[in-house]
Amino acid sequence: MTYAITQTCCSDATCVAVCPVNCIHPTPDEPDFGRTEMLYVDPATCIDCGACADACPVDAIFPVDSLFGARKEYAAVNSAYYADRAPQRAAAPNFHAWGEPSFPRSLPSDFAPIRVAVVGTGPAGMYAAEDLLLNTGAEVTLIDRLPVAGGLVRYGVAPDHPATKGVGETFARFHSHPRVRMHLGVEVGKDVTVEEIAAHHDAVIYAVGASTDRRLGIPGEDLPGSLAATSFVAWYNAHPEAVPAGAGLDAERVVVTGNGNVALDVARILVADPAALARTDISDRALAALRDSRVREVVLLGRRGPEDIAATVSELLALTHLPDVALVVDTHDPRTAEAIDAAAPGDKAALLRRLPRETVDWSEPPPEGRRIVLRFHSAPVEVVGRDSADGDSASRVGGVRVSGADGESVVPAGLFLRAIGYRGVPVPGLPFDEATGTVPHEGGRVAGRAGTYVVGWIKRGPSGGIGANRTCAAETVGTLLEDAVAGALPSPAHPARAFGKLARRRGRQVVDARGLAAIDRAEQARGRALGRPRVKFDTVPALVAAARGGLRRSPR
Repeated sequence: MTYAITQTCCSDATCVAVCPVNCIHPTPDEPDFGRTEMLYVDPATCIDCGACADACPVDAIFPVDSLFGARKEYAAVNSAYYADRAPQRAAAPNFHAWGEPSFPRSLPSDFAPIRVAVVGTGPAGMYAAEDLLLNTGAEVTLIDRLPVAGGLVRYGVAPDHPATKGVGETFARFHSHPRVRMHLGVEVGKDVTVEEIAAHHDAVIYAVGASTDRRLGIPGEDLPGSLAATSFVAWYNAHPEAVPAGAGLDAERVVVTGNGNVALDVARILVADPAALARTDISDRALAALRDSRVREVVLLGRRGPEDIAATVSELLALTHLPDVALVVDTHDPRTAEAIDAAAPGDKAALLRRLPRETVDWSEPPPEGRRIVLRFHSAPVEVVGRDSADGDSASRVGGVRVSGADGESVVPAGLFLRAIGYRGVPVPGLPFDEATGTVPHEGGRVAGRAGTYVVGWIKRGPSGGIGANRTCAAETVGTLLEDAVAGALPSPAHPARAFGKLARRRGRQVVDARGLAAIDRAEQARGRALGRPRVKFDTVPALVAAARGGLRRSPR
């Protein structure tokens, strides 16, 4: 029986590397790699060895005969990818013909170990660190402005996607690597400068992501109750810098503009059963607010039609299987139904064909139960305020004025979330392209700064999931090593341990690998008491206290 890749695929191609019969595509050597939403197993050539399932860092691969519920559809999803492609059949019964051996990390025998700082401990930074540690003798310094590692794995993945968070365990094995020094709670531009980091290392890789959101530029966007979906995600994931985002949950309807994966995440969390969320690592504060929430309907606005929906097939499929949550298509615009009916079997719009359709009357309250409404061809043009209890006019969100082919109308709502993309912010001391929200580079090499590199979203913009960072990191590390072999890296001005002393001198909240392990143990212990995988500390002081408590108990 063949295997199939399912919803949580991270596309980092770990499975491709271990497959003995070349049945997983696209591979990193193929043009479609990084362009498809996930990887796919070819049922015609899979030999049921299970090597891919053993290697998968996010538990996304299963035998087809074991799939059930929402996962059952992935047998067809995998097979459909190969419908118009010639089978990649092996040249022999068990093993395909491999190409010429390639050694992309081949270094001179006398290549001396280099010191590399990686700023940012999310997927991009950790893939870069992994590449360096596994393929060279480099010493790696991990730096993060928060006193805990993880980046978007910890603070961006929805709590009801625990398998996706599993990639964090793969990265965690490098936190205590003998050639790694970790300094968490150190902010570039505040505690140390880019020049100081460079002076202590041969090279520096910045993996700082895209930490802010894009704005709409419409009236009322800054009203209380109108905020970025990124802020809402940070709130329910217990980010220590998250702003309170529970206000607005006293209304029955929430409007989200955007229909990408982040929009679907927040919609799903808003209407999820709190009892189910209580079995995840969701923030305690968010869980309490959602238990008291009156929200019964979430409206997802799309500027274009269903043929252009931004969410992936896997996330759309998951949305159609939410227990006790109705999914409805608003057919106020005739183009919506036409596009769904005309969609080819492999198109995302075809997935909406099974859903009920309704021309929603927004003057009426939401019907009984919980539901998500997909409304296409609708652009928000104004966030409308409503009077507060004390009489102040337009003190908070009361609705969203949307524009479409049928004119303008107001959708009443108590909370408005914009999920229209992330955006990078400047790193003090590095060049920055305001138009793209990235640091200018060539193959990861920062223009005009020897020994300085970028990886991840700050390099390529906010596109691609967790696994896309693996190939991105491979390019950057390859460029760095080319420069090292060519003698183009500046030599450090200070000895190896000097940076740790500098970091501790500048800030009293620096956490190392032992402190990070103490935080992990403490959070898991809190979770066990409540039947949850972990209960996160949601403030910087609490994280630092947990780290220090663990250090005091550690043997000297």
